[in-house]
Amino acid sequence: MSYRFDGIIDRYLLSGSEFTRRLRAVRPEQWTAPTPCAEWDVRHLVNHMARGNLSYVSLLEGGTAADFLRLRDEDALGGDPVGAHIRSVRECAEAFRRPGALQQILDHPLGPVTGGQALAVRTTDATIHTWDLARAVKAPEKLAPELVAWIEDHLAEIYAGLAESPVSTETTRRFFAAPGAPRVGGEARQARLLRLMGR
Repeated sequence: MSYRFDGIIDRYLLSGSEFTRRLRAVRPEQWTAPTPCAEWDVRHLVNHMARGNLSYVSLLEGGTAADFLRLRDEDALGGDPVGAHIRSVRECAEAFRRPGALQQILDHPLGPVTGGQALAVRTTDATIHTWDLARAVKAPEKLAPELVAWIEDHLAEIYAGLAESPVSTETTRRFFAAPGAPRVGGEARQARLLRLMGR
């Protein structure tokens, strides 16, 4: 595992808590509100996060990329979306704390990765989707500066060797939106990261 992924479990937990903070602000009538992810309403977005966390646990237990994609839309929220998401974050963090988990090679949908790199991808996904959720429910959109800085500084390594990357022109764009055009003049770090991630 690259030294740059040291502390990745703490970063992952921070990204999960930041998403949960916006999740707690969702009002009953907002679950069907549209999100910046064109195909998803708020509930679909939250389910994507909870189901994804559980699927990362499954990868550590020998699950395949095909399993991951097959279960991608399966409901993981039930009648308690907030609780389900919180539990999924905790379960995922606990799984990656197991001895050897960060060095284990996983059959990720974007290609074989170490557990450390997989969790870095997951942390990035959670951070960007935190903004999506905030925008959808009109919650505060400012992301944790330490996450934004770490992700932007290490984007190339986070997605190194994978089928998709926000910093590569040779990418499948199967899962990620294309980046927007660079803005004229200065761009704050969060705005630049969001643009690179197609927001």
